[in-house]
Amino acid sequence: MENKNVKPNEVEAKEIIEKKDFTKDNKVISIIFHIVAVVCIIIFCSAISPKTLQNDTFYTIPIGEYIYNNGISDLTTDNFSWHELPYTYPHWLYDLMMFLIYDNFGQAGIYVSTMAFTSILGISIYILCNKKSKNKVVSFVLSIGAIYLMKSFIAARAQLVTFILFVWAVFFIEKFLETKKVRYAVPLVLIPLLIANLHCAVFPFYFVLFLPYIAEYLLTCFVDWDLDVRIFSRFTKIINKFTKKETKKEKFAKRIEKLEFIKSERKRKRNIIREKPYKIKVQKNHVVLLLIGIMLFGVCTGFLNPAGDGAYKYLPKTMNGNTMRSINEHLPLTLAENNEFAITLIIFLLILIFTDTKIKLPDLFMLVGLTLLSFYSRRQVSIFAIICAPILARLIGDMVAKYDSETFKKLERFVADWFGAIVVTCLFVILGAHIIKPTIKSDYIDESSYPVNASDWILSNLDINNLKLYNEYNYGAYLLFRGIPVFIDSRCDLYSPEFNEDKENGIEGRDIFSDALNIPAISVDYESKFEEYGVTHVILYSNAKLAMILEDDSNYKTIYSEGNFKIFERLSEVAKGN
Repeated sequence: MENKNVKPNEVEAKEIIEKKDFTKDNKVISIIFHIVAVVCIIIFCSAISPKTLQNDTFYTIPIGEYIYNNGISDLTTDNFSWHELPYTYPHWLYDLMMFLIYDNFGQAGIYVSTMAFTSILGISIYILCNKKSKNKVVSFVLSIGAIYLMKSFIAARAQLVTFILFVWAVFFIEKFLETKKVRYAVPLVLIPLLIANLHCAVFPFYFVLFLPYIAEYLLTCFVDWDLDVRIFSRFTKIINKFTKKETKKEKFAKRIEKLEFIKSERKRKRNIIREKPYKIKVQKNHVVLLLIGIMLFGVCTGFLNPAGDGAYKYLPKTMNGNTMRSINEHLPLTLAENNEFAITLIIFLLILIFTDTKIKLPDLFMLVGLTLLSFYSRRQVSIFAIICAPILARLIGDMVAKYDSETFKKLERFVADWFGAIVVTCLFVILGAHIIKPTIKSDYIDESSYPVNASDWILSNLDINNLKLYNEYNYGAYLLFRGIPVFIDSRCDLYSPEFNEDKENGIEGRDIFSDALNIPAISVDYESKFEEYGVTHVILYSNAKLAMILEDDSNYKTIYSEGNFKIFERLSEVAKGN
C-alpha cells in the first residue's frame, strides 16, 4: 500500500538512490568477474604453454647473444652456418630479449616468459572480445577457446609477441573509429614500429587488419555516389543546355527532376536498410579517412629497423620461395586434420544462417579473408583464432542480448559471488593441473629429437673452426645453439635463393634448402653434393636411410654412435687434406 504522506520529491530521491546503488552493484559485479576471468585465463594459458624448447628458440638465443655483444650496426651477414650467407635478422629485437631472459634466468626463464606472453595474449583477446560483445561470460569462454584453438602455435617464438600486438591493433582501430581520440591513434603508429623490429616477416599483415574498415567505407561511398544516376543526370543537363526547342527543354527538365527523385528515394531506402539491416550491418564512418592516413604513416615505420627495407620484402620473398611447399606450417589446411577449426566455422555458419543475428561488414570481410588465408596456409589458423574469436563473441553477444540475456546476467552474478568465484577458480586450477602435469615432467630439451650428447662429443673431439658438418633440418638449430657451425637450421628462408642472393656484389642465390631435404631422401647423389659443399663430417638420425647407406660406404667412417644419432667422417676429405 502506497504511503500517501511521502512527498513526490522524496520518492524521486529514493529512486535515484536505488538506481545509484544498482549501478554501483553492477560495477562491483563487473570488476569481480573480470578479476576471476583474468586469473582463470592466466591459469589456463600457463598450463597450456610448452616447457620443451623448440627449433626457433634454439637459434634465437645465440643470435640475441651475438647482437648483445656486437650491436646492430652491421646485421647483414649470417655468422652461424658455415656457408657465409647474407642475412637480414628479421626479429633481432625479440632475439635480444630472449637472450637477456636466458642469460639471467636460464631455460626456466624462457619457459616462464612463454607462460607470461601466452597469458598476456589470452587477457588481450578477452579484452577485445568484451569490447565487441559487451558480454563477459561469452568473452571469457571464447578467449579460452581461442587459446585452445591455437595451442600448437604457442612457443617461445617471435610470433607469440606479434599475436598480442595484432589483437591490440584491432582494439585501437575500433576505439579510434568510435571516438576519434588521438590516444587511440598513437599506438597504431607505434605497433608497426615494434613489429618491424620484433618480427618483420609479418609486418605487411599488420596493414591487412585495416583493410576491412577501409573496404566498407569505400563500398558505401561508391553506393552512395549513385554513379548511374549522376551520369544520366549530367548527360541530360548537357543536352538540355544545347537544346533550343522549349518543348524538349521541358522534357529534359522533367527527366532531370525524375532522376533527382530516384536519387533521393535510393538514399531514403539505403538509410532504412542501414538502420534495420537484414543480415549485414553497414556503416559509413568518415573517420576512416583519418585511419587511412594513420595506416600510411605506419607503413613508413618499416624502414626504422636494421634490415632496411627487409620489412617490406621478407614476406613476398617467403611467399614466392620454395620453403612454402616443404615446411609443415606453411602447407594448405585440410579440415579433416583440424577438427577445432572446422567446428569453429560450423558455429559461424549456424549463427549466420539459422538466426537473425547480424554481422558487421568489416567483421564479415575479416572472417572470409582469414578463412581463405587459413586454407592457403595452416599457419594462419593462429591469426584466425585471435582475430575471429572477438567477431564470434560479438555475434553470440548480440544473439544472447536478444534471446536470453537474463541467464547470462545470472551467470555473471554467480561468478562474482564469493562462492561462485571459488568454484570457477578451483575448476580451472584442476583443469590446469591436469593439462600441465605431463608438461612439468618433460625436459627443457628433448634428447630423442636433438643431439645433446652428440654435440658434447663434437665440441670435445672435433675442430669446429675447420668443421663443415652436414646436418638434417630438424635439429640444425640445436647445433647452432651449442656453437657448432651448421649446414642448415630452421631459419629456412636464409637457405633459399631468394634470400641469400646479393645482386649488388654479383652473388647468385643458392638453393641450400632443397639440397638439405633431397640429400637424406636420396633423391640426389649425396657424394657429389658433399663434394660440392666440401663437407667433412655428417651427423644423422641413427634410423635415417642415408645413415644406413654411409655405414656401408668405404669413404665414410662411423666415429660416433649413441642414442638416436650417428656421426660420420668423410675419409675422402681427410685424404685430400693429407
